[in-house]
Amino acid sequence: MKKSFKILLLIFCALMIFEKSFAEKNRKMDNGHKYNIYTGMFDFSDGGKKSQIFGIQHLNDNLFRDSFIGTIKPVTGFMLTADSASYLYTGIQAEYKIGKLNLIPSFTPGLYHEGSGKDLGHLVEFKSELQLSLDLSSSTEFGLSYNHLSNASLGEKNPGANSYMFNFLKSF
Repeated sequence: MKKSFKILLLIFCALMIFEKSFAEKNRKMDNGHKYNIYTGMFDFSDGGKKSQIFGIQHLNDNLFRDSFIGTIKPVTGFMLTADSASYLYTGIQAEYKIGKLNLIPSFTPGLYHEGSGKDLGHLVEFKSELQLSLDLSSSTEFGLSYNHLSNASLGEKNPGANSYMFNFLKSF
């Protein structure tokens, strides 16, 4: 675990150097696509089944809608755990800007495959997530998120999974 944390820290530092070097160029090339690369701990509250998680999300800032509950955008992503469990999802997220801070709740139904990881009880699962991120520049954010995966009692069992992630968001 400590070795993987050091690798992730090294990757984050390299991305920060990249951002500082190319921030101005990227601002000119921004076409409304944002990617979120994240890593963390899947099902951290279950000592026997917790596992490292890696994932990527795509957001299209051009497809936003302003509504009475905030700015709504579609989100699509894929996550994979170290135990080969996977989750492919699509849904919506809202964005609330508070200065340089961003509060981002989302809801994304998807398809879950347990691999050799935790059996969540059904193929269809629902992910509710809350992310807090900080604007590092006009095209880069760093954040922390928490989510809960559940099948809403579609299956015979519904153990759910709680996860936390560190997020690196970049607009292109």
